[in-house]
Amino acid sequence: MRMYDKNMSEEKKASLEFAEDQRETVWTYPSFGLQLFHGQLDWNLIHPFPVQTPEEKTKGDAYIAKLKDFLLKNLDPDEVDRTSIIPDHVMKGLGELGAFAMKIQEKDGGVGLTQVNYNRAMHMVASYCGSTAVLLSAHQSIGVPQPLKLFGTEAQKKKYFPMFARGVVSAFALTELEAGSDPRNMSTTATPIEDGKYFLINGEKLWCTNGLIAGVIVVMAVTPPKIVHGKERKQITAFIVETNTPGFEIVHRCMFLGLHGIQNGLIRFNNVKVPRENIILGEGEGLKLALTTLNTGRLTLPAASAGISKWCLNVARQWSSKRKQWGALIGEHESVALKLSYMASHIFAMDAMTWLTSHMADDKHKDIRLEAAIAKYFCTYHSWLIADETLQIRGGQGYETSSSLRQRGVDYWPVERVLRDVRINLIIEGTSEIMHLFMAREALDPHLEKIKPLLSRGSIGTKLKALVKMAAYYAVWYPKLLFPFTSVPHDMHPRVVPYARYAERASKRLARSVFYIMMKYQQKLESKQALLNRIVDIGVELFAVTSTCSYATQLAKDGQHNALDLAEAYCKTAKDRIEGFFVQLSHHHDKTNLAIAKKVLAKDFVWMENDIIS
Repeated sequence: MRMYDKNMSEEKKASLEFAEDQRETVWTYPSFGLQLFHGQLDWNLIHPFPVQTPEEKTKGDAYIAKLKDFLLKNLDPDEVDRTSIIPDHVMKGLGELGAFAMKIQEKDGGVGLTQVNYNRAMHMVASYCGSTAVLLSAHQSIGVPQPLKLFGTEAQKKKYFPMFARGVVSAFALTELEAGSDPRNMSTTATPIEDGKYFLINGEKLWCTNGLIAGVIVVMAVTPPKIVHGKERKQITAFIVETNTPGFEIVHRCMFLGLHGIQNGLIRFNNVKVPRENIILGEGEGLKLALTTLNTGRLTLPAASAGISKWCLNVARQWSSKRKQWGALIGEHESVALKLSYMASHIFAMDAMTWLTSHMADDKHKDIRLEAAIAKYFCTYHSWLIADETLQIRGGQGYETSSSLRQRGVDYWPVERVLRDVRINLIIEGTSEIMHLFMAREALDPHLEKIKPLLSRGSIGTKLKALVKMAAYYAVWYPKLLFPFTSVPHDMHPRVVPYARYAERASKRLARSVFYIMMKYQQKLESKQALLNRIVDIGVELFAVTSTCSYATQLAKDGQHNALDLAEAYCKTAKDRIEGFFVQLSHHHDKTNLAIAKKVLAKDFVWMENDIIS
């Protein structure tokens, strides 16, 4: 469904139409996140909080213990940061441990971990070495194994899964210099030859993580266009490319602010010949494959962010209990104590969202496209703030490198390295800005589908029927949003029940607000990104609150009663933020600030840039 402002440029409209054609349009399974935006909380989808079976937990514990022991004995993260290399013996050892086949079934030579156990492993690795976590995640979450699991043929699985079990690394090649979040600009081509039995791939791919060491890569390329509804439609197709194929060329290794050990770069394809059977999913289905793969692939980032954040909390706690200023431990000063509380309560919320969405992915009967995006956005955003606060608490020693601290004989926690490493998480697998737009589009989907007939070309009779049908739906739907009653599960812990009830009321209020805004702006809503962002931020916080209430209840049942303290602390803070976002839906300064931005771009304030060296 498309709702585009009539003043939108044709180029932008074409890009949005292309992206719209590739998105998932059917909600086959229920989504807690989607219902949340529409004023309905189906607690049965998240409560009781899912837990692992004893057998699965035991399997995960055993594998994680082996992986942890190997890393501690063989890998020095500071050396990786300094040399920009993960040593060969570490790569070999990871392969022998099956780290490149964690989610591949045992019958195919893999470890056979569930999404929960895989995320537990990545949670641990990320807390130790960011570069190693990205190596494993880029391979396992979005590289060849995940698309093959979802869409691969039996022949493809039989050929490639055993390779990963032997330690072969994979990568995912989508981004290009002029095609990042807008894939319509993709220029890498795959031209059919020999009556379509083979394709010749030509072009360049940028920022291909693991691409410089990969044995196999998923490559997105443009195949010949098709005519759909009288219009020529660009086709993007996913190919499995083995890097030992003639014509594959490594052009440049990219170096970054952090994650110095990742093998990320610019790769070139010069008439790389691949057989038709190396297409995954189908011709023209590449972008759909990428979007679907990312739904699950994004779940690694919440797990990694939670692991990193817990490491930060560990450092901040130790330092705050050791360092004295003005006659007292710094942790006893309110300014630092409040930082510690923020860190602990928000890490708890991150944990709740991480493990809830991981279990949802294993369930296979829940649609997680919204939940995965929410968890990715929330956890990466707060992990960055937590790393920053950790450095602030450490002060000058947080800014100093661990090697320098070590040489001076003092505590040498690598806080500055962690801060550099964690920043990328707000960008990869969907920037925070793109996540907002994605979540807004998915959340509005049911409304847009109902309005579609009124905006499409058709007879007056057809539109009148659609109008009557829509009016009948909203005549029932809207009054329900005015009822104050809630349906919080009877076994929710009493201490978190008030926040669960608040979440239900706020969900209904959010749904009403979305309805008002849609009616007010209609086609212009697409351009109101600031408003859409606030709508999404309310939904994100509500998902975090509901997840946290369910998680705390489960932990309390298991005897971890002080988890309720963390849940209450988070929910109180979240409630304040939610109320602020609601106020900003109608009272904001967007017009003033956007006018300033236009003047900046028009060079009206260029005089402010004087007296600098540029």
